[in-house]
Amino acid sequence: MTDTSMKDTSMMASSDKGVEVGGAMMVPSKNIVENAVNSKDHTTLVAAVKAAGLVETLSGKGPFTVFAPTNEAFDKVPKATLENLMKPAMKADLTKILTYHVVSGALKAADLKDGMELTTVQGEKLKVSVKDGKVMINGSTVTIPDIMDSNGVTHVIDQVLMPK
Repeated sequence: MTDTSMKDTSMMASSDKGVEVGGAMMVPSKNIVENAVNSKDHTTLVAAVKAAGLVETLSGKGPFTVFAPTNEAFDKVPKATLENLMKPAMKADLTKILTYHVVSGALKAADLKDGMELTTVQGEKLKVSVKDGKVMINGSTVTIPDIMDSNGVTHVIDQVLMPK
């Protein structure tokens, strides 16, 4: 009986394999928000998504492609600017910045071609460049591509993207 239960567990694990991000496994059975919440590298992003009231949207059906800045990326934003954006009065501006990181559809790194322009949920465009096999979005490097979520794809990036 023990052997059977061990087999079941290993089959479940292999059918739901994911990508490790921020010390946690990002798995395809969880949505974008459920995966991000577990990443120690995305606590600022998760806090911002909550402050902007976007949890429900990014937990929705999708599919979405999210370019997810790390805590290190948010550290490059002046602290006063970031603190100001997290205030309830700045919710519209924060939402504009966060939705600039989201594109409709599930785009894997292989789908992102040099010179491509992606229209964000916010309305402005992102410019894709590919150099030496590295995918960049508006100059920000994709450090961990193709995290498959139940409602889309997440790509970890090393900078916060700012709309015009």
